[in-house]
Amino acid sequence: MTSPRIALIHATPLAVEPIVAAFGRLWPEARTTNLLEDSLSSDLAADGQLTDAMIERFLTLGRYVHGSGADAILFTCSAFGPAIEATAAALPIPVLKPNEAMLDQALAAGNSIGLIATFGPSIPALKSELEDMARAKKQPVQVTTRTLPDALAALQRGDGKTHDQLIAEAAAGLMPCDALVLGQFSMATAARLIPARHGCRVLTSPDSAVMRLRDTLRA
Repeated sequence: MTSPRIALIHATPLAVEPIVAAFGRLWPEARTTNLLEDSLSSDLAADGQLTDAMIERFLTLGRYVHGSGADAILFTCSAFGPAIEATAAALPIPVLKPNEAMLDQALAAGNSIGLIATFGPSIPALKSELEDMARAKKQPVQVTTRTLPDALAALQRGDGKTHDQLIAEAAAGLMPCDALVLGQFSMATAARLIPARHGCRVLTSPDSAVMRLRDTLRA
């Protein structure tokens, strides 16, 4: 049987390496392709909200990779939940939001959740998605957030060490909690600097997403 083809759609080049590495560790048999549209994040920041035109752009990207033979699609951009949901509704293949699997795991860990992002527009989208999921489960949830634009700026200039350190420091400030969510694919490298604490799961988008896709397509 041919290994499934997974289309990875990115809004920033910073997301490419973490998800490719996660597939290499957790599901090397999958055939991955990468599609980068790096104006998405800057246009969202400029518009200040998710517009109908932006949603249509996501539909176009989804239809393109589906027509190219993708068996599933993973979007790696965390600030575009409704646009990804619209794409999922329009296509006959699995379409996964970047943090969907990770947020499921966070809610399974408990009710107190720390959420960190380095791209400001990601926070309201992620918090809303997490709270919606909790309501659907009839589960109370307390979400504490931190936004770290300085960490993103460090990564953009090639200073991964400072990026990871700033995230680790913010994580310490959110403890104790049942789950600590690193809300963007580009943040996954910081997880190694966050000390393990009893009763707190540290979750990264790439690992959770790869495992969810693997389980979905093997079922």
